Amino acid sequence: MAASSYFVHDSAVVDEGAVIGEGTKVWHFTHVMSGAVIGKGCVIGQGCYIANVKIGSGVRIQNNVSVYDEVTLEDNVFCGPSCVFTNVINPRSEVERKREYHPTLVKRGASIGANATIVCGATIGEYAFIGAGAVVRGKVLDRALMVGVPAKRIAWVCDCGCTLTTADDEASCKECGRDYRIEESGAVPVAE
Repeated sequence: MAASSYFVHDSAVVDEGAVIGEGTKVWHFTHVMSGAVIGKGCVIGQGCYIANVKIGSGVRIQNNVSVYDEVTLEDNVFCGPSCVFTNVINPRSEVERKREYHPTLVKRGASIGANATIVCGATIGEYAFIGAGAVVRGKVLDRALMVGVPAKRIAWVCDCGCTLTTADDEASCKECGRDYRIEESGAVPVAE
């Protein structure tokens, strides 16, 4: 892809070999490593670090976010300002643990609030919503609203981002009218 099909601010560094999709914008003081693959129409804010990772299309990464090796962001993920990803469970300055990285997956449409911490090995479900400052470990169900330290599910959210109204195993969005079923995997859209 020609450099003219995406935007890189003059202060940003994009290493040779990085793949950046059409319409993506890389802003001030950001560093994109050579093994990074970034989809179309993304926005990567100021002061970010993008390691040798795969980032889908339509992703928004706000200022001061580092996306370390073994983190995957699927399409339309939102990473709030200064949210944190880790890749080692037990880091020590004196011990190299690059062979022990734990993969983290953030599935399509999920949102991570400002200053939230995603501990390596986590899987965040589709359209899940992680509240600001939350600390997430393990698996987050699709469309779960997670808050606190450690993060706990307090509600379900719609694809539009609004909290769902629930009754038994059914849920609906008063804002956009979508209906969901609560299943083992989380809130699942009801086919029309």
